[in-house]
Amino acid sequence: MINQENLTTENENLIIIDEFFIEKPGLIQPHGIVIILNEKELTICQVSQNTKQWLNYEPEALINQSLSVIFSEEQIQKIQDCLEGDFQQINPLNLQIKEQLFQGIIHQNQEFIFLELEPLNQPLETNFFQFYQITREIVKQIQTAKTLSQLLTLITQHIRKLTKFDRVMIYRFEEDHSGYVIAEEKREDLNPFLGLHYPASDIGDPARSIYKKNLIRLIPDINYTPIALPNHPETDQPFDLSLSVLRSVHPCHLEYLKNMGVTATLTISLMYNNELWGMIACHHYTPKYIPYDLRTLCEFLGQLMSIEVVNKEENENLFHKIELKNIQTQLIQCLSESTDLINSLAENTENIRNLVNAQGIAISADNELFISGITPSNQEIEELIDWLDTTMKKDIFSTNKLPEIYPPATKFKHLASGILVLALTRVTRHYIIWFRPEVIQTVTWAGNPKIILKKKEKDKIIYRPRQSFEQWKETVKNTSLSWQKYEIQEAIELKTAIVGIILKKADELATLNIELQQSNSELDAFTYIASHDLKEPLRGIHNYSNFLLEDYGDILNQDGQDKLNTLVRLTTRMEELIEALLRYSRLGRTALEIQTINMNELLENIISMLKASFQNQFLEIRIPKTLPTVEGDRILLEELFTNLITNALKYNNKEEKWVEIGYLDPLENAESDNNLSTFYVKDNGIGIREKHLDTIFRIFKRLHGQNQYGGGTGAGLTIVKRIVERHGGKMWVDSVYGEGTTFYFTLVSNDIIVGMVVTYQTSLQNGT
Repeated sequence: MINQENLTTENENLIIIDEFFIEKPGLIQPHGIVIILNEKELTICQVSQNTKQWLNYEPEALINQSLSVIFSEEQIQKIQDCLEGDFQQINPLNLQIKEQLFQGIIHQNQEFIFLELEPLNQPLETNFFQFYQITREIVKQIQTAKTLSQLLTLITQHIRKLTKFDRVMIYRFEEDHSGYVIAEEKREDLNPFLGLHYPASDIGDPARSIYKKNLIRLIPDINYTPIALPNHPETDQPFDLSLSVLRSVHPCHLEYLKNMGVTATLTISLMYNNELWGMIACHHYTPKYIPYDLRTLCEFLGQLMSIEVVNKEENENLFHKIELKNIQTQLIQCLSESTDLINSLAENTENIRNLVNAQGIAISADNELFISGITPSNQEIEELIDWLDTTMKKDIFSTNKLPEIYPPATKFKHLASGILVLALTRVTRHYIIWFRPEVIQTVTWAGNPKIILKKKEKDKIIYRPRQSFEQWKETVKNTSLSWQKYEIQEAIELKTAIVGIILKKADELATLNIELQQSNSELDAFTYIASHDLKEPLRGIHNYSNFLLEDYGDILNQDGQDKLNTLVRLTTRMEELIEALLRYSRLGRTALEIQTINMNELLENIISMLKASFQNQFLEIRIPKTLPTVEGDRILLEELFTNLITNALKYNNKEEKWVEIGYLDPLENAESDNNLSTFYVKDNGIGIREKHLDTIFRIFKRLHGQNQYGGGTGAGLTIVKRIVERHGGKMWVDSVYGEGTTFYFTLVSNDIIVGMVVTYQTSLQNGT
């Protein structure tokens, strides 16, 4: 709705009209004629209602007639030749009807050919060669302009010189479609418009669409009386005049110009990447007509400026851009050389912050927050990230008005009214967020921008032209300095570099894993073959030594017998080591036979076997609660628990020995994963000194003499750890010397608890 409180009572001319009027007004300006032709036969479908004035033909008399009614055969041929070429290169056509000279402008829209005739009161004074000379000099000056400011000044000066308009301005659009005057050439007695801002409502979306299709528009006199262009006589459909040079202008815009005191205008669209970058607006305070060929020259200068403005903007702040590139180069080199990318990012927060001229930065990665410079609190940043998770649609996001779209930011606007966000990966909440504080600015508007100029009712829009253009100053808050395009580009290039580094490291790691797997496979094969081949000669030495003792023991002295007995013991020990090595190598070469295993039943079987092996010892085995079922190789898991329980019995000098077997609740264990169960085997044995905790899993590593605690090869724990790793788990140990040891390991669980909670207190003494 129109806010009546904001409107004055004078000149309240509300103009109600269909929105499609802008493209299909059914009206033209009176300084020319429109003839619409059938595409195939070139017969006249419709004409504007002013043909009597210029051609001395009634409009009705021309419908369905051939062009020969108006033009000579020579001129018709000229029009037909034009249809076969590029209209932009051929327009305008110099035509003559009786004694009247015309400039003919042709374009095609849908299935119709539009021929627009603009009368010339006298032949053009400037020929092609003169236009070439003018254009060549202007182009040369434009190309040698060093800055954007110089370029804008040159364009406004030359267009005013060519057209002799009272005022020539260059008007640039912001992202919100508002705009401001960035260059101006004018009569000395006129008030300046340079630096004034205009709200987006001054040029609405329908008008912007037209400005993108038709790059130049002339209004010689805003006080004109529109000329009707009737609908198609057969279909009664209005014609699309969006490409027409004579199209009548929306009444609201005419009222707008009248309120400014302007009588004639020429506007030239400035395009960049198929979007409206800005406009060249020429104002005159009395009626003024500009011939089409001169308008075309102005359009050419506008297109040339559109190209050059990009180059000039790239050269703006060139020194600073080079400095940022140096920062980026150093940063990427540092990141690429690091073995830990996240830590490297955290260590380089200052360089990353400077990369986009931010006052603060936050890096969210691996559930940690690294900050530098001026930033909101950690909690405020975490809440902001929660909002970004649901808001960001792309990997890059920027705003210099954060409080407008994220109200909680009002609390810390002095720290972060603007943010630039780079999502490294949103799945794991890896973000880089740059912050800019609030910068309070004063913007000078050409009239109050808060006055509402239109409302929509069903299929109609009510327009109210601006009444006042007096300077109106606004204090803008909750806004930071804008993020420049080159700064946003630096952020995008940083992500590209990070992704490249990650992919490179992943490729290196994959290659290393393949080489390591191949090396391990070859090592396992070598170990197996070497161990297997050593067993045969070793067994021969062992047997031959026993034969010597049996056959010649009586004739050998004691020293000889002792040496042979030592040789037998050594070969036995060597065979045990080789057997352990073979067992270890098989673990890496043999496929697992995975099945669902009830751990309670598995332990019952192990305890039964231990009764037979340790009949003369007492060992209490505790199982505080029912164990979960797991996925694994039954034989290997039996070996795992047998080795751990046997070690608990061997390395224990207490009179009452006990072993506790259980698992940790996932909520109690940080090492646990969703599908992993953490088991433990705990004893009250001799314990392990802290300095040895890292070495006990090395193969053949014994912490005691060979004959102490029942002997052994020193390979048991190595094999146990390898079994756990083959099952996709990991193993670690916690021990207090002299009090006992606890071995932890993880296995894949299927979350099924079988049986009841039972406490086993099993005596192995005398087989009971």
